[in-house]
This record gives sequence, C-alpha cells and structure tokens, in this order.
Amino acid sequence: MSFYLTRFSYTPETWARLADNPEDRREAARSYIESVGGKLHGFWYALGEYDAYTVWEAPDNGAMAAVAIAISAGGALTKFETTALLTVEETLAALGRVGSIRYRPPGS
Repeated sequence: MSFYLTRFSYTPETWARLADNPEDRREAARSYIESVGGKLHGFWYALGEYDAYTVWEAPDNGAMAAVAIAISAGGALTKFETTALLTVEETLAALGRVGSIRYRPPGS
C-alpha cells in the first residue's frame, strides 16, 4: 500500500452549502478510499492556500487516481492535488540505488 497527501479547496458554493448544513466530510472521504481498498489516515481543514488536507493509503496509483478523478469530477472543489508519499524505508531503498545510475548532466 502507498501513502498519498491531497490538498484541496472548496468552491464558494460548497462553503455556503456546508455553512447551511454542516457535515463531517471525513465520513465521505473514508467511503471513497475504502471503495478502492484503501484507508483514510487523516483529514484536516486549514487556513491558507488550500482549505483542507488528507492523508490516504491506497493499494496503488491507479486506485488513488480513481478516487481523485471521482472527487474532482464532482464539481465541489476549485482545486485538488495529490502527492505520492514515500516512507523512510522506501527513501532509503531509493538512496541505495542511486549509485547504479550513471547520470550525465546536459552538455557534458
């Protein structure tokens, strides 16, 4: 399973609907990721460029992409971005493979 960070912002109309009818959106988010065999690890609202952040676990990139596309297609958001996260162990494994790559900078 892989981990993903999403950040998103609601449309003004979505905020207005939530103000009129407050709703815990964690349950909706949980149902989306569980439908593809994943898990919601956290959901936070924020002040700043994005309205909210989530951390998900999904079986693979395709499963997470399906969730992201379904949410984005719903029209309630102005932006939705997904970042694949690496565990420390995955990063250490990647670092161990760096020596086998013979990178040549452009023009050299």
